[in-house]
Amino acid sequence: MPHLVSQDPRWLSNAWLVWDAEHGQAVLVDTGAPLAPLLAAATEHGLRLAAALITHRHPDHVAGNDEAVRLGAAVLAHPLEVPHVPGARAVEPEEELVFGALRARLVPLPGHTGGHAGWWIEGSGLFTGDALFRGSIGGTVGPGASGFADQRASLERILGYPKGTVLLPGHGPETTVGLELDANPLARAVLGLESTESRAGRALGRPARVLRVARDYDGGTKAWVRFDDDGTDAIVPGSRVEFPG
Repeated sequence: MPHLVSQDPRWLSNAWLVWDAEHGQAVLVDTGAPLAPLLAAATEHGLRLAAALITHRHPDHVAGNDEAVRLGAAVLAHPLEVPHVPGARAVEPEEELVFGALRARLVPLPGHTGGHAGWWIEGSGLFTGDALFRGSIGGTVGPGASGFADQRASLERILGYPKGTVLLPGHGPETTVGLELDANPLARAVLGLESTESRAGRALGRPARVLRVARDYDGGTKAWVRFDDDGTDAIVPGSRVEFPG
């Protein structure tokens, strides 16, 4: 299916338009970027906006929901996200939705939030939200996060797709499963595909071992840490990690 992306200049978040030209149906995947270019494309192609498929609750992914609703789109999300996304209706995990010839399936990818979802759209690929980006992965300490173990399981699921599968993330450019298996240092470390380090430091103000630091989609860094006080792991912004001296 053809698709088009819009990116917010502040959050660097993506909103995607995917459409079935033959039947004039279109969906958005997330709405946290300027919708004007996507809506202009919909008008140009004579498309009806049927739904906004939401990956998770955070403002940089739902900011345009009201506009989508005004245009007649249903806002759809994982049941655990619905209470945090005003006006959203629940779609069950693995449920398939049909809009003309466009088929979308909700793929549970918890970790970044408990109800974080990817959306598999036949003919386009897997929209990964904030579970995985080109060269990086999502954090596990933000509002609604369900933790490191969930995030690792979600990475295993994403990178278990065939290597040629297109991945369309919530921030940054498109990628593929094969590229991330080969060249995503943080994902590879979390999945045990390459070695880690263990540097003493502090993360979120707590003593921690820093297992891996890698570049993030915004030019900053993300870090995999293990807290000294309880032994739990987390993916945190690199800006929240300090080293002695």
